[in-house]
Amino acid sequence: MRMKKHFFKKTILFVTLFSLASNAVNATVILPSFFTDNMVLQQKSSVPFWGKSNEKSIAIVTSWNKKTYTAKVVNGNWKVVFKTPNYGGPFTITINDGAVRTLTNILIGEVWLCSGQSNMEMPLEGWGKINNYKGEIENANYPQIRLLQAEHLESTLPLNTLQVQHDGWNVCSSKTIGDFSATAYFFAKKIFNEKHIPIGLIHSSWGGTLIEAWTSSGAISSIQDFEAEIQAMKSETNKEALQQKYNADMVLWEKKLINADKGMQDGKAIWSTANFDDTSWKTMQLPAFFENKGLPNFDGVVWFQKKVTLSEISIDFSLSYYSDDDDMIWVNGNYIGETKGYNVERHYTIPSKFMKKGENIITIRVFDGAGNGGIYGEENFSLKSGQESISLAGEWKYNIGADIKDLPAKPYLAQGQNRPSSIYNAMIAPLLSYKIKGVIWYQGESNAERAYQYQKLFPLLINDWRDKFEDKDLPFLFVQLANYKQQRQMPGDSDWAELREAQFNTLKLVPNTGMAVTTDIGNGEDIHPKNKQEVGSRLANIALAKVYNTKIDYSGPLYKSYTIKANVVMIDFDFNENIRGHDIGLKGFSIAGSDKKFYWADAKIVNGKVEVYSPEVPNPVAVRYNWADNPNGNLSNASGLPASSFRTDNWPGITQEKK
Repeated sequence: MRMKKHFFKKTILFVTLFSLASNAVNATVILPSFFTDNMVLQQKSSVPFWGKSNEKSIAIVTSWNKKTYTAKVVNGNWKVVFKTPNYGGPFTITINDGAVRTLTNILIGEVWLCSGQSNMEMPLEGWGKINNYKGEIENANYPQIRLLQAEHLESTLPLNTLQVQHDGWNVCSSKTIGDFSATAYFFAKKIFNEKHIPIGLIHSSWGGTLIEAWTSSGAISSIQDFEAEIQAMKSETNKEALQQKYNADMVLWEKKLINADKGMQDGKAIWSTANFDDTSWKTMQLPAFFENKGLPNFDGVVWFQKKVTLSEISIDFSLSYYSDDDDMIWVNGNYIGETKGYNVERHYTIPSKFMKKGENIITIRVFDGAGNGGIYGEENFSLKSGQESISLAGEWKYNIGADIKDLPAKPYLAQGQNRPSSIYNAMIAPLLSYKIKGVIWYQGESNAERAYQYQKLFPLLINDWRDKFEDKDLPFLFVQLANYKQQRQMPGDSDWAELREAQFNTLKLVPNTGMAVTTDIGNGEDIHPKNKQEVGSRLANIALAKVYNTKIDYSGPLYKSYTIKANVVMIDFDFNENIRGHDIGLKGFSIAGSDKKFYWADAKIVNGKVEVYSPEVPNPVAVRYNWADNPNGNLSNASGLPASSFRTDNWPGITQEKK
């Protein structure tokens, strides 16, 4: 009897497994890449769920309410809308169009879209290596946080399908978190630890990208600044014409650059000749970005020279390094080669016939068009020949050949992922029907040179996404640019300060937004600061306060208004509870009269306001705070969070005419 029972059970099990295997082989249901096991659906919402099938109808059962939804398949497509309850799980969704497919381990909670450029993309490990990354990864055991990673992809037209990594949603663990956005992870971790609600993170960002690439073509066309690029994306003829115009404009511009370069004369490199006297040149330690070594905010041509003593010449030499953006190299007056591109490692062969025993002169001309410039990379910067290696790291002579400020604006051609709307089309458009709670955004570095234009572009993107996601109140939380580049001794202009101003203005003008100020946790020598724990935490505090109604401090002082009395400017702030300097005395304030010349100012707190004055400015008209690429102001409040940079004037900035 027992033997018969055992045989019967084995037969039933075999038939069941065979049936499931047959269904898997014959399954016709195709789901979007983000409908997978382990996904998170937005709680208390009407959630669309869709896909493709070869059958005539489809039935879907959701385990949280044991409800069956049916839909007709029209032209291969079907769609239903679920009602989701309060957060919880795990749940299943079973799809049946004749073949059965079940999605498992589904949570219902809060879904956040995390987007921007490299500081949002920066992973815990990999190229990021945030502070204490090994410990953070080891302790990343959060099974109710789920991760969806979009692939980098751009497109001329909006796509229906999102390309994702790792086969869809993954459970957050030490095995899955290493290559995920650090900022997004610490944002979710803080919210989960406070609210114990499952969190789904959709990470769709791309380093080095421009905000216009993340905006739909319909929205970006409304401001007229990118009309040629938009038309070029619609037409190969327009694209070719735009490319031809750019090529022609670049030829003319590069001729102007050569003519402006003091190191060139009649097209010849007069500063590279073997007998050139460089005794009047300054010195700089290389490898390094020259913005951090005495040339803050400089773009243009810098020439470098170094003398190298050789005892033996037998075979050719080799030299490898990185340069930003373009370089040319000579040895003892002999032209060796040139390379274009900031992220391309240079590999030069120096023929032995160009070298000599004794003293040799290496000359490198570097052109930087934007951002960092110089000869950068590892300290292992060496001239090599066979087994011999001579370090070139250390002191080099340098001189400025041409300042880009003295030239007309460099021609610009949007290409690849930085074409207007191209990333939106591939990495945002496919998500528009996926119900989300809100957005966190960290971008702006790539638009700093056009910061004034960002005052239009940033609100445009927010309203565009709200329109496309059909949620006019969609929370949109963002990170203001951190401090970066060399600190300056005197007050001056700053495109990064102007970009922060554009972000602050957006906070004031666009409702249901939040801004995390980070000018106290950046790194002057690293555009990718490592303290992403604090960035994510500050974003989470904003969400907890403004989205989840938690009583928590989330903002430092924000400029409100000013008045002038005699030689004192009095500044009033929002979030001014216990307003104070972070240490002894206030710093970071500058003041100017009608001549628009700024001086560092004294500042003190009186009755919850900041009074600013300077003996250099008896009749002040304007005050600025933290108006620099890498400011060191210390204004704070009861929260301990830093104040946003601001200015009271509206004088034209250095980016106002740039588009």
